Amino acid sequence: MSSAAALFEPFKLKSLNLENRIVMAPMTRGFSPDGVPTDDVAAYYARRAAADVGLILSEGTLVRRKGASDNPNYPLFHTDAALAGWQKVIDAVHAEGGKMGPQIWHQGLLRKTGTGHFPDAPSDSPSGITHKGKQLFDEPSDEEVADMVAAYADAAKAAKDLGFDTLEIHGAHGYLIDQFFWDVMNKREDKYGGGLPERARFAGEIISEIRKAVGEDMPIILRFSQWKQQDYTAKLAETPQEFEAFLKVFVDAGVDILHASQRRFWEAEFPDIDGENGLNTAGWAKKLTGLPTITVGSVGLSSEFTGAMRGEGSKTRPITDVVERLEKGEFDLVAVGRALLQDPEWATKVKEGRTEELADYDAKAMAKLY
Repeated sequence: MSSAAALFEPFKLKSLNLENRIVMAPMTRGFSPDGVPTDDVAAYYARRAAADVGLILSEGTLVRRKGASDNPNYPLFHTDAALAGWQKVIDAVHAEGGKMGPQIWHQGLLRKTGTGHFPDAPSDSPSGITHKGKQLFDEPSDEEVADMVAAYADAAKAAKDLGFDTLEIHGAHGYLIDQFFWDVMNKREDKYGGGLPERARFAGEIISEIRKAVGEDMPIILRFSQWKQQDYTAKLAETPQEFEAFLKVFVDAGVDILHASQRRFWEAEFPDIDGENGLNTAGWAKKLTGLPTITVGSVGLSSEFTGAMRGEGSKTRPITDVVERLEKGEFDLVAVGRALLQDPEWATKVKEGRTEELADYDAKAMAKLY
């Protein structure tokens, strides 16, 4: 057994049985022409399932709202053709003994009108306002917001019907759900606006409707982040008390696992409370809710992912500290992104103690599907 033994302990929650604690983090790819996953997409995920990845979370997959995406090569999670493609993906992953959930996604106002699968469609948002305060659209009506909620539930029902093992709601990184969370973009004065718990209501309703759609036994994961790609310094909750009130909305709605996205997992969430080496976002989320959590953020690499967006590589980084935190029970699962993009056999090499074979991340890996 390697020194990373804690990563290879089994995990069980409801109907989800994982052989280990390694999660393939969702990573936007864009290799699905007209929104339909190809055989190459299926092989890409199956390759990692065959190499000791405990749970695969897919790239962002788009709900049926026509303004959900800015790229026609991002995969849809509706239409007969797209769902047939996803059936091939989950069948290929299961054939290798893997477990998988789609990440259900809507870009909100990060998508510009005139782009994506339906260029003429308007972009959805909480208030029609950009993060810079520019009013682009009227505030959506209650009926429009209800249909946004229903779109997530429809995608979740499709995931259940196709045989996926779990699903993740993308509520992070400044996309639609996160725009509801963020007071900079959510100026609503109805039940979806106001304080942070009120701004979390949209996500709470999505969780509740998904639970109705998939039943009690299919675990629901919510990914969230303090930071936004529009503003890396943004912070939804400034204190543990605010953080607890925010997370309680999702707990009460029936979420099962919280996926706390950070750019660097080793950074303390509230260093003024427990020091620079204190609990990270996933650690605090578990402490405050008691729910299982997933940590993520440059695992196995020395620099965070925004460099990859600029075409930069990254050196490898020991995983000793993330394993130690896992052993302490600070969180339950560890999501690995670019390191698994670079090397599909990353998990197997870690399991077998072959860490000297792990390669630095080359940004060229983002441009291919392997």
